[in-house]
Amino acid sequence: MAFIAFPQPIIEAKFIRRYKRFLADFELFDGSIVTAHCTNTGSMRGCLEPGALSLLWDRGQSMRATRYSWKAIRIGRTFVGIDTQLPNRLVAEAVSGGEIAPLAGYATIRREVRMGADSRVDLLLQSVGLPDCFVEVKNVTLLEGGVARFPDAVTARGRKHLEELSRVVASGGRAAIVFVVQRADACRFEPAAEIDPEYTSALRRAFECGVEIFVLSASVDRDGVRTEGLLDFSL
Repeated sequence: MAFIAFPQPIIEAKFIRRYKRFLADFELFDGSIVTAHCTNTGSMRGCLEPGALSLLWDRGQSMRATRYSWKAIRIGRTFVGIDTQLPNRLVAEAVSGGEIAPLAGYATIRREVRMGADSRVDLLLQSVGLPDCFVEVKNVTLLEGGVARFPDAVTARGRKHLEELSRVVASGGRAAIVFVVQRADACRFEPAAEIDPEYTSALRRAFECGVEIFVLSASVDRDGVRTEGLLDFSL
């Protein structure tokens, strides 16, 4: 089980609103209002419930930028991880620990490696005797009827990544995409066809041409995020 700890201290607050993509306001339990940085650039559909308990990292008074960083929000009884910078680290730990069996055996994991002319891939797995494996990681927060879904907004960048992974496979290489579901209440995964039909079509084409797909479940609490195994998926 891979685990990424939240930086400390983590404080609790009530979500008020999100705006300008990267900012969100919260009410602390003493009644004061604070602004936190939000790393998630998606719509966060289904995760913006006013009054919902949230976890913020307090970076301290010395920070010139936003003092607080938003890490999670509780929807129903489940914390949902909204930090999009965390899944890459979580997948790297899971691969190193052999939790994704088809990706086991690689000795080196490099991050943010160039792929194609003008893009970078999240992880590159390398080992003597094994083909290099390019791995794209996506954070999933949307849940509908117990099914985790991606994307939560139209993503031209996501389609571009799928096309680049497909070209790697077409040229004889190996490529994979790992969807990290940062909430423990999902039973399986499907692409969100009604939100972005073009991304769904691109995902199906990529899978048919040999891009491997894995869906990694993760649970979130006040300490951090830990893997909970692989979920089934349908396209």
